[in-house]
Amino acid sequence: MPKRSKSSARWLAEHFSDAYVKRAQQAGWRSRAVFKLEEVQRRDRLIRPGMTVVDLGAAPGGWSQYAAKILAGRGTLLALDILPMQPLNGVEFIQGDFTEPAALERVLARLGGRSADLVLSDMAPNISGDKAMDQPRAMHLAELALEFARRALGPEGAFLVKTFQGVGFADYLQALRGGFRSVVIRKPKSSRTRSRELYLLAKQPRV
Repeated sequence: MPKRSKSSARWLAEHFSDAYVKRAQQAGWRSRAVFKLEEVQRRDRLIRPGMTVVDLGAAPGGWSQYAAKILAGRGTLLALDILPMQPLNGVEFIQGDFTEPAALERVLARLGGRSADLVLSDMAPNISGDKAMDQPRAMHLAELALEFARRALGPEGAFLVKTFQGVGFADYLQALRGGFRSVVIRKPKSSRTRSRELYLLAKQPRV
């Protein structure tokens, strides 16, 4: 068995001692990430019954699981990921590579000409530990999510995306502010303290 790196061993130790991981397991949530969306939801009331929601990079399904609970069968929830995902009630899952245009076209086709009310993206690349590699890859995913949101959202729509502080972040934030009427930054308490991740919430795309 290959020896784990120090960063990998530290992550595993943190993960299994993490209070949010334990809470998620006890409550039947698929991941601790659900608490990040829950915090944003409590503050910003993003998800409401009757909405059309798209969850990009959804697996293992924590955000979709939480959003489906709020929709309570009233609305549409499409989830996309390159990895397989166990079925969830109220969620239509599409397996495909988000970085390939064909996968995004499949999501748009499922919308059937309707606009999305909310696009969610909690995507992140597999972390190598090399910031010079990881940061550009993370920002590339955020840029692709933004491109999709611009195509899919209606005039009153909202876009919640995970980003990381570092090279490219300021330019991305500026692009959001240029493309949406309202942009705010959220750092949920459930986000790990040492993590550079920030969530950007953009509302009302500019025509």
